[in-house]
Amino acid sequence: MIKSMTGFASVSHEDDCASIGVTVRTVNHRYLDIQLRVPQSLSQLETRLRSCVQPRVARGRVELAVSLQLRQEPTLTVSINEAFTAALARALDHARGTGLVAGALLPGDLLRFPQALSVREDAAELDEAGRASLEAAIVQAVEAALDDLDVMRRHEGALLRVDLDARKAGVAEAVEQVAGLAAAGQGELRERLARRVGELSADVATDPVAIAQEVVRFTARSDISEEVVRFRAHVNQWTSLTDGPEPCGRKLDFLLQEMNREVNTMGSKADGAGVPEAIIGIKAELEKMREQVQNVE
Repeated sequence: MIKSMTGFASVSHEDDCASIGVTVRTVNHRYLDIQLRVPQSLSQLETRLRSCVQPRVARGRVELAVSLQLRQEPTLTVSINEAFTAALARALDHARGTGLVAGALLPGDLLRFPQALSVREDAAELDEAGRASLEAAIVQAVEAALDDLDVMRRHEGALLRVDLDARKAGVAEAVEQVAGLAAAGQGELRERLARRVGELSADVATDPVAIAQEVVRFTARSDISEEVVRFRAHVNQWTSLTDGPEPCGRKLDFLLQEMNREVNTMGSKADGAGVPEAIIGIKAELEKMREQVQNVE
């Protein structure tokens, strides 16, 4: 199966407890690389989130981010800066002794001094049931985002397959043309050698049987039938991989290397008009296929 390694999905989930946001992005990578960004309070959930990703993505860099905003009212804590108020009281006592001020310090007077009071907002603590419910909602949102991501990667994979199948059919047809040109060239080479041997035989005594055997051996060096058969087998294997249910990007990459190796051998052995040009065209198409396969999971 061909699926793209690139994709993006975003999911939001809201309930009475919290507002949850999940974004997941995948890009090309040789292996599976999962990068998680979750609030510190959810660090114990990372292993579970990784287990959600691993069955769905075989290869690529996965960036998964979770944001969380609890809806429960925070707890407010008001505290007095005792060191500051003690210093303030000593200063007021001194001022009273000198007649600068009179009367006692009232609670409302403390509000005039920002240093006197501190207000801390603490996040609400969830009980065990609330915590379990929150984690289940986060996992559900992550799985929904991964479902959307898979849809996008499959859609892009289908577009990749259309392009790759067209190029595969083109190179397969071109290899068959090379096989025909090489066969014709082999026949022409045999005729040229036979004529040349005939010309030499008129001047030098030769063994016809030995000469015929040498001509056959020489022309056999330009035979590419084995390479063509192996290339056809690679094309059939390509189809089996792309039709199968498993991710196949890495295997297709290896298969393209083997195809390119066979084509190089054909180019070095085949003798015939138009063969070099055809080989160059096939290699160019195989390189374009290799670039596309780098995007396949």
